Amino acid sequence: MTQTTQTVVHGVTTPEFDVVRQAFAENFAKRNELGGACCVYLNGEKVVDLWGGVRDPQNGAAWDRDTMVIVFSLTKGMSAMTLALAHSRGLLDYDERVAHYWPEFAQSGKQAITVRQLLSHQAGLHAFHAKIDRATIADQHRLAIIMARETPAWPPGTRNAYHFLSLGFYESELLRRVDPAHRSLGQFFRDEIADPLDLEFHIGLPADIPNARLAPLTMAGFVKSILAYPPAMILTMLNPWSAGFRACIVNPGAGVVMDKDRIYARDLEVPSGGGVGTARAIAKAYGVFATKGAALGLSSATLAALSAPATPPTKGHFDEVLRGDAQYSLGFMKPFEGFPFGHPSAFGTPGAGGSLGYADPAIGLGYGYVTNRIGTGVDPDPRDVALRDAIKSVVG
Repeated sequence: MTQTTQTVVHGVTTPEFDVVRQAFAENFAKRNELGGACCVYLNGEKVVDLWGGVRDPQNGAAWDRDTMVIVFSLTKGMSAMTLALAHSRGLLDYDERVAHYWPEFAQSGKQAITVRQLLSHQAGLHAFHAKIDRATIADQHRLAIIMARETPAWPPGTRNAYHFLSLGFYESELLRRVDPAHRSLGQFFRDEIADPLDLEFHIGLPADIPNARLAPLTMAGFVKSILAYPPAMILTMLNPWSAGFRACIVNPGAGVVMDKDRIYARDLEVPSGGGVGTARAIAKAYGVFATKGAALGLSSATLAALSAPATPPTKGHFDEVLRGDAQYSLGFMKPFEGFPFGHPSAFGTPGAGGSLGYADPAIGLGYGYVTNRIGTGVDPDPRDVALRDAIKSVVG
């Protein structure tokens, strides 16, 4: 254990990765960390497993080994793993039309949208027109009818637009159509990924998880958060008629995953933003994907597809929601100038507030970082960057 400014860092690292422990401790001393965890798997071996700080600032409870926290859009990567597993099992083809598996989806100009375009935020379905609330999300049949009726904002495959919460709902219904057991995405993830790998990660947090296992979030505040975004994104987020406002702020909005009494919503699947888990679970899952996926039976064709460069929409990588360039592929984010992580073959997803999980097949690395102090802006969080810089000093 290492102590820095009254914060005890718990956990272990292999000797060469002690620099990551130092960076993690410095996050508390220099970068305003409250509570968090970091884990790294390298070629199947757990080389970093650290946690520390305060889980709940209301009572001063410490962040424990098995503390879980919501990770917002980092969930997208864990959800994308389910579609990758379905692809490996021959249940779907990334370049097939979504309507081939889900005939009702062909309504309203969506008949030509491919699975690849949908998963890569190129379908123009980033904002719902019909009302979406918790009751709708909990009713898979009703939600599927609404999604089938939605109209793309522009010709699919022409533009990027971050499908902030909508993507996961479309993914879940697609998976339900191709899975012989017709399971939802959260159930499929639990049965086929979380349980076999012994992961503490939930897409649909069970009601029996006690509050004491969960880390409440400490927010930066609305004004500070808004001002941290690029000017173009501030304008779109404050404009109720914009794609960004409709995709991120309302209908249903990020708040749907929170609960004032239970900390996080229970038994509610929000596959693009409601995942709750540990850094250890995230790193272990990505570690399997980074090392040929034998534990899950992933095919070489699937892993090659995930490692390949992002296929850009015809009008380029500019994101109409985030108002800047971004690169997406098959449910994951790929490294790009504005958000570099790992080698070019890497794939993963960040979460609002600073969390990040990714696989780097070039060196067999799986990474997970989580926090309960929500950072601001869309750039890589300094706490995460410090950890990844420390890792890079070891593995290059």
